[in-house]
Amino acid sequence: MKKVSFVLFIFILALFSSCKGDVIIDKGGGNGGVTLSADSDTEFDYGSRIVFPELTQQLVANLDLLGKVWGLLKYHHPYVQHGLRNWDYELFRILPQYLTVENNQERDQTLLNWINKYGGITICTTCRESPFDAYIKPNLLWAEESDMSDALIEKIKEVYNNRYQVNHYYIRINPSVGNPQFIRENPYSNMPYPDAGFRLLALFRYWNMVHYFFPSTYLTDKNWEDVLEEYIPIFLSATNKLEYELATIQVIGEINDTHASGLGGGTAIAELKGSRYAPIRVWFIEGKLVVTDYYDWRLKEAVGIEIGDVITHINGESVDFIVDSLRKYYPASNEASRLRNISFDLLRSNNSTISVDYYSSGSSGRRDIQMYTRYQLNDWYGTYKVNPNEKCYKFLEWGIGYITMATIQDGDVPVIRELFEQTKGIIIDIRNYPSAHVPYTLGSFFVSNVVPFVKFTVGNAHHPGEFSFSTPYTIPGTGNTFHGKLIVIVNEVSQSNAEFQAMAFRAGMNTIVIGSTTAGADGNVSEIWLPGGLRTVISGIGVYYPDGRQTQRIGIVPDIWIEPTIEGIREGRDELLEMAIKIINEDSG
Repeated sequence: MKKVSFVLFIFILALFSSCKGDVIIDKGGGNGGVTLSADSDTEFDYGSRIVFPELTQQLVANLDLLGKVWGLLKYHHPYVQHGLRNWDYELFRILPQYLTVENNQERDQTLLNWINKYGGITICTTCRESPFDAYIKPNLLWAEESDMSDALIEKIKEVYNNRYQVNHYYIRINPSVGNPQFIRENPYSNMPYPDAGFRLLALFRYWNMVHYFFPSTYLTDKNWEDVLEEYIPIFLSATNKLEYELATIQVIGEINDTHASGLGGGTAIAELKGSRYAPIRVWFIEGKLVVTDYYDWRLKEAVGIEIGDVITHINGESVDFIVDSLRKYYPASNEASRLRNISFDLLRSNNSTISVDYYSSGSSGRRDIQMYTRYQLNDWYGTYKVNPNEKCYKFLEWGIGYITMATIQDGDVPVIRELFEQTKGIIIDIRNYPSAHVPYTLGSFFVSNVVPFVKFTVGNAHHPGEFSFSTPYTIPGTGNTFHGKLIVIVNEVSQSNAEFQAMAFRAGMNTIVIGSTTAGADGNVSEIWLPGGLRTVISGIGVYYPDGRQTQRIGIVPDIWIEPTIEGIREGRDELLEMAIKIINEDSG
């Protein structure tokens, strides 16, 4: 059977979618001679054995409640956090009984008995309410606003008020950065298409990780409290590996975080997208899909499409329609970074050719384009092109220095400072990902005193859901300050460390940032593993300017907004670089 392309498949979807004992002595000594029962529980290693009845609205609501109670116990209950139970497998043990409850009273009593099963809770003498200046404070609104019985709500509050305060079995906070580290999360990689119980576990695991340890749930388009219930039917109805992966990438998209755009281990999605590429690079310019480069210039004549030509249709479907059908499968903080990522896959397929409709200045046409593996193309690259043989710094013209962060190394900084000290202006190009972390060593060149430039919100493993501001980070002054103009160029490619370093350079006393909004995903990332061997990440800390302005989703907003034009692409011009040079020359008189 001939494989369909990723675009065609999404088009079709768019049309039709609707262990006993607490401690075991182990003289091998993995945990100081002790193996916790969470480590030795193997009962469900080969499947959950859970059979779900027909999903009704009430059952979905009950499962939503179970997922939230399961998550609260996972991150708060002392018995769980001691590692005395494999909490994944405890879900499978409660589910058979839970699926048979016939009313709210039975449901609540089942949950109450479940919590009581793990014994009494010692009064916590160190648990405190969040400090008044905490940026985000945890709450139990999901419980208080539910239809649970008073007895169950009080039991949940008891667990919360006496939460575990020592070394947590499933979570720790990175002491050097502050992002969460989700530890001891089995990826169950031997289940490429997990059974229904493990698929529900995947959703419960992800929702609670985000709920308690993602610093930006208040920025999501949807109320995160509502997302779990929405996705329970989607996960449970996934009939194969591909549908499971698509459900996973879709719920990941609900956190609106460009850091989360990838899905490691998503082999079915990768196979659907295809292993062949057109030999032309395309990008969204002025809202149009524009040819910006060739991966192999030797194929230019055979392709028959020029730089600057606009592609309107792919295999007979309009680009606008295709993009609309793909949006929910491309997680992103903002539309600019979403279109950036979609553009990589639009001219990708398993077929040997694709058909494109296009127009250039004054003419239009249709071409069948030969497809190639990336290894067959002479110069295939990802988001941006890098020449590793060129130095990261050079003079563009008299008195203007240029630095690309794509190839900068720590050892380049002293050379740059000496070489460009007397120039009238320096351009730092961060339309890339920095190859070295130099915000302090290079950033200090542009300030005369110590200058704060960023502060973070970090989570609290002992009070899940709480996020507080760090002390602002500063750029040190060295007494050897550059007095010319600094122009920093950014765009939607600028992400994470690129955005962080742009913030540092913006703190300079004579800096102008030009370009367009960045990817809106700053800060360190935290890795998440889900059943089926799926891997994703989240932005693990909140990143803000010292005055409290956020960067997540918004990105680094330029002082002067300028984007490439189709005309400029056709003429082979870098209009952003031209603007940077113009500003420096005008400023120097």
